[in-house]
Amino acid sequence: MQDNSTFRRIPSNDVSEVSALAQRIDALLPQTQCTKCGYAGCRPYADAIASGQASYNQCPPGGAEGVARLAKLLDRPIIALNPDNGAERPRPRAVIDESLCIGCTLCLQACPVDAIVGAAKLMHTVIEDRCTGCDLCVPPCPVDCIDMVPVTGERTGWDAWSQTQADDARSHFEVNQARLAKDRAAREARLAARAARVAPAAPGTPSAPASGQDVSPVEQTGDVAPAPVADEAAAAAARKQAIIQAALARAREKKAALAAEGLAPKNTTHVSAAVQAQIDEAEARRKRLGLTADDDAAPSGADSAPQKG
Repeated sequence: MQDNSTFRRIPSNDVSEVSALAQRIDALLPQTQCTKCGYAGCRPYADAIASGQASYNQCPPGGAEGVARLAKLLDRPIIALNPDNGAERPRPRAVIDESLCIGCTLCLQACPVDAIVGAAKLMHTVIEDRCTGCDLCVPPCPVDCIDMVPVTGERTGWDAWSQTQADDARSHFEVNQARLAKDRAAREARLAARAARVAPAAPGTPSAPASGQDVSPVEQTGDVAPAPVADEAAAAAARKQAIIQAALARAREKKAALAAEGLAPKNTTHVSAAVQAQIDEAEARRKRLGLTADDDAAPSGADSAPQKG
């Protein structure tokens, strides 16, 4: 439970003071963008602290030293890290099991600092120096092929991180967000252009062929001839399904081996609302890939029908 007495209340009408304080708070955060604080990133969390909507003890990557830094800035008492947000720990790094990766790109899309590289249907890998250990790539993975491996020994919190790393992570996150915004704008422009092309003509207004263009009897009657199915496309789809099927089989074998050793699955079960939203979005993508939420279900087009998770 949060102690509301630890919140620093600032008059809501003093926007400039809140913004300036949020910037100073953000400079003290580790910039892992992990969302464990309950907000979509480090800057939204800083804004929430500055405006009195969140306490300053909700950042597990910053740990006890991070709480102390914020307490000093805010002239508040040093308090314990809120266990509801997680525990201070050695810094982990994502490691992808290349033998299980099916190239679905879901981990790549979940990474807030572009630390994962790869292409659709090809193996992905992690840029070690960029990974902040945020864990966000783990839940969306449909074949559980990502391990979070501690890489800082016994060092935790700010002892396992540096200001230079935090500043670099912020820069990578800002580039990531700018790219996503550009992609969204381009996608909206494409959808708008497509909608304009397929918009129906006004009632009673037949569409005329271009000047000099012959009109076939089929076009004159308004019937549309069925497009032939390309053999190459069908073969490619079959190969894709076979690859996915094989990857899922390997993942099931791996999970069975872990279960035999008494080890729980790596994918997290208790996640923040922001991460859950990413998981929900990933589920929709998995369906388009022919996967289901149940790892044991066969891909669409196989003998067994997909099951709903």
